[in-house]
Amino acid sequence: MDHAVNILSLVPYKFLPPDMGGQKGIAFFNRYLSRHVNLYCVTIKDNIQSATEGYTIKNILSNGPSRYVNPFYFFTLRRIIREEHITHLIIEHPYYGWLGILLKWFCKIKLIVHSHNIESLRFKSMGKWWWGILWHYEKFTHRQANHNFFIQNNDRAYAIANFKLAPALCTTITYGFEHSHVPTPEEKINARTLICKTHAIKETDRLLLFNGTLGYKPNLDALDTILEKINPLLLAATGFAYKIIICGNKLPSSYAGLVSYQEKNIVYAGFVDDINLYFKGCDIFINPVIDGGGIKTKIVEALGYDLSVISTKSGAIGIPEEVTGDKLKIIEDNDWITFAESILSLDPATQTPPAFFEHFYWDNIAKKAAGILTA
Repeated sequence: MDHAVNILSLVPYKFLPPDMGGQKGIAFFNRYLSRHVNLYCVTIKDNIQSATEGYTIKNILSNGPSRYVNPFYFFTLRRIIREEHITHLIIEHPYYGWLGILLKWFCKIKLIVHSHNIESLRFKSMGKWWWGILWHYEKFTHRQANHNFFIQNNDRAYAIANFKLAPALCTTITYGFEHSHVPTPEEKINARTLICKTHAIKETDRLLLFNGTLGYKPNLDALDTILEKINPLLLAATGFAYKIIICGNKLPSSYAGLVSYQEKNIVYAGFVDDINLYFKGCDIFINPVIDGGGIKTKIVEALGYDLSVISTKSGAIGIPEEVTGDKLKIIEDNDWITFAESILSLDPATQTPPAFFEHFYWDNIAKKAAGILTA
């Protein structure tokens, strides 16, 4: 551990305990980074501290939306920076860009922007009229940073070209996986048995999984695709016994009839306490997402748990094919016939290769980030 480098991580929303992909992206990044540098985290009061995180957490920020524009936080953070001899400030997304830039100027520290996607383009894809305003603010924030971490290579390339950033100041720091190897065969069998028992599924059925926050439009669009495009093709196939398990919270009330799809081989599990059980026990993860930006964290987790994945091309951005072997099948966007045919023909018996873990294991990712911060 390099004691000359003291990092302050500024996280202005709930991420502890981590449930969703974005929350895990911050929680695990900080957890593993703290093993290589001194890390302190300032965050909102709603976050629940745990000794297992391994770093100091200061629940200082309010839970209300005014926290993003509160000028008094400058003085609070300036005091912490002086007391803890902070050398680097990491902000998540561009929203606290104004505060990070002021602290950089007045406290003589280095500003690191940790980008999870090109945030303005994500809102553009969701039809938000103000995305252009955010785009210029995002550009300004990245240009003021001493270094920029991007979640995948396409985002890095976009920012270099469109935000006019120096390539040397931009690094891809991907989302990761917490284990360095696949589950044991016994773990997978036990998980499958429990899933089938919980949902009254025959153990001989092929188990297909889709998971995501269903209040998020790209995931909800993907659910519509499963119900209206992919599942009818699977139902028409002869001799294919399967169930599609849908996991995720925030399902709109207009989808209340989803429970009636049981007779169409759809099992709506809702929010599950342990999504890893489903990653271990199912056969194929299906990802018909075609927008949303960033990296699809659920694909990383699925592959890490040795689950075969069929994904659209857009949904697999950020996952290098050279590290996935035969475990990831990529289909052109909107080609649902080929997507369904791949489900019918895929052999899920192959194993996620060691190269995947070399690339996506969180400690390897943290070492890469720490090397940049301590350089």
